[in-house]
Amino acid sequence: MGSALDGTGVRRLAMAGPAVARDRSSSRRANLGLVLRLLRDEGPRSRARIADDTGLPKATVSNLTAELLDGGLIREGEAERDRGTVGRPGQAVEIDGTGVHGIGAEINVDYVSVLGLNLTGEVTAEERIPFDVRAAGRPDTVLDTTARLITRSIDRLRRAGGRVVGVTLATPGTIDLRTGTVSYAPNIGWSDVPALDGLRERLGPAAPDLHLENDAKLGALAEYVQASAANVRDLVYVTGQTGVGVGIIAGGQLLRGVGGYAGEVGHLQLVPSRQLCPCGRRGCWETTIGRGALLRYAADRGDMVWDPMVDLERRLTELRTRASAGDPRTLDALRRIADNLAPGLALLADILNPRLIVLGGHFAFFGEYLIDSVTAQVRERVMAPNAGGCEIVLSDIGLTGTARGGALLALDAVYQDPVRAMSRG
Repeated sequence: MGSALDGTGVRRLAMAGPAVARDRSSSRRANLGLVLRLLRDEGPRSRARIADDTGLPKATVSNLTAELLDGGLIREGEAERDRGTVGRPGQAVEIDGTGVHGIGAEINVDYVSVLGLNLTGEVTAEERIPFDVRAAGRPDTVLDTTARLITRSIDRLRRAGGRVVGVTLATPGTIDLRTGTVSYAPNIGWSDVPALDGLRERLGPAAPDLHLENDAKLGALAEYVQASAANVRDLVYVTGQTGVGVGIIAGGQLLRGVGGYAGEVGHLQLVPSRQLCPCGRRGCWETTIGRGALLRYAADRGDMVWDPMVDLERRLTELRTRASAGDPRTLDALRRIADNLAPGLALLADILNPRLIVLGGHFAFFGEYLIDSVTAQVRERVMAPNAGGCEIVLSDIGLTGTARGGALLALDAVYQDPVRAMSRG
């Protein structure tokens, strides 16, 4: 995965750290995390194999796995014959954590959503409501609604016997991780909003740990968790939202930049346009490929696909239905999106040379109409042969990628400090 914060700036996520290490002097707390990460990354294994893989004494591994079993973070698995041994097979252990949950909450231009995951990656809570965030005016109104959705999910999970170890709030724009402030998010009309303090106040003293992160960066984390299974360590995630940003994973690390602005490509002027952007300038790339551009190309104002109080997926489905039926205006709109998208993707491929460029949001939703054209154009534009080995793919996470990344970030606390997570049970 990538990077999140501590009190001074950026720290390494446990998900980005090595799954195995040979450090016999590590503390109990660190060793518990080491064993848990090994099981997450390498799969079920016997205690003897864990000792071999980590370099820890077998007696130490036995004590560590007993503690993790008691804490509900792992469970007994199938019998497993250890490598190079004969005789009775050992009992494997594997990640459990079905009662341990992390929640991602996303504030977008026209919806607010929450998604919960347990430690095994299963979706345990999900809700999205249409919400015209910019029209709401005061951030307090938006935070009230967001807190209600989070509280509903926490209450349901706790009633089912689970425990929520953290909540990550995702917003568009630039954020100050140190203060938990949304510094500048023009698409939702926010500037210097203390979002994390506001959310903490609404959730009350019993709230789990809270984090704040940019939406595109969390989307990149969610994609990286999937892609890393195929040993992909370098990818760029391109959001398909009203605003367009990217999350960059390089060498398995999330790039933030010195001020956290890395990935704000939506405001580059890449395609000729005089369209006014919410940032105050004209001709920003996102005004030619974002959701506003798609709607502007495809339908007149007053069409239901413009209505922010209609669920986004329903609106996009309506446009896809029109495309499937051969509607000329919808198909032309998608051709324009593809043509405007390609120059920016080629620039990203030239500069960053990732293994994958992953298209999310409405780009993935209409992928069958975009991918071939975009891929061909990018290959023509990129200087390196074969686009430098970069492949353009469609996200299969759907519209939940950002919230999923937030839930994964919240769950990372368990791998950082299993003792703390178990003590909350």
